[in-house]
Amino acid sequence: MTVHYHKPVLLQSSLEGLNIKPDGIYVDVTFGGGGHSSALLEQLNENGRLLAFDQDPDALKNSIPDSRFQFVAANFSHLSQYLKFYKVPRVDGILADFGVSSHQFDTRARGFSIRSVGRLDMRMNQQQELDAHRVINDYSESELKRILFDYGELRNAKNLASAICQMRDEKPITTTQNLKEAVQSHVPQRIENKIYAQLFQALRIEVNRELEVLKSFLEQAQDALIPGGRLVCISYHSLEDRLVKRFFQSGNFEGTLKKDFFGNPIRTLKPVGKLMIPSEEEIKENSRSRSAKMRIAEKL
Repeated sequence: MTVHYHKPVLLQSSLEGLNIKPDGIYVDVTFGGGGHSSALLEQLNENGRLLAFDQDPDALKNSIPDSRFQFVAANFSHLSQYLKFYKVPRVDGILADFGVSSHQFDTRARGFSIRSVGRLDMRMNQQQELDAHRVINDYSESELKRILFDYGELRNAKNLASAICQMRDEKPITTTQNLKEAVQSHVPQRIENKIYAQLFQALRIEVNRELEVLKSFLEQAQDALIPGGRLVCISYHSLEDRLVKRFFQSGNFEGTLKKDFFGNPIRTLKPVGKLMIPSEEEIKENSRSRSAKMRIAEKL
């Protein structure tokens, strides 16, 4: 495990949530620094198997030299495709930690952090064309307003979008610092870190299509599990957690539980236990875990 790359969040709780069988087949769809994967492998015997997904080329450096381990250099929205490719019909458990890794936050050139100056990038996959620079400088004012309101939940999205457009008319907005300067007059100093975090979140979600990818993944994950298999999801903001919660409870993203002719619920998953959050001790050791929320579901 590469600790400086990313310290795994809710590690023990997520492993317990998977209800691991030593000879089972598992998937870690957000490999990152390999913390969750390494700990999971320790609980498998020689017949167990683990596939790990990550679209960030930097994560490949953390690949685990173990015959039971397979690294998949792809976005987890391609889960079904790669399980078929590796001749895995069904799996016993799937783990997803949707957070941005510490490595990505700390690499200034990636542009994820509000605390350092970097190029407006925010791409999880460095091979794709769309980045934050293009969104900020090419999207219309109405499109920016929609993104900031829907994905950043920013009440003053209209003013922020207008300020961005005014600055870019004078010169391109190329860095994270430029972006903060563009909207500074509309950001109260007492809550500036919160507003900037919401702004960056909105851009990151748009650049990486995070909510569309999450929906696709959840639908594929429920089909990939064996009956009794577990799906563990760790989310970091309300938009993600809301989708996961609704899907676990109702099998759809609207949150409306459908029933058959006899009044029986129509769903593939059932929630297991309650919402889990990091302990105060874990938050002290890893401040980036403070917004994490973990939910567990089991295939019916």
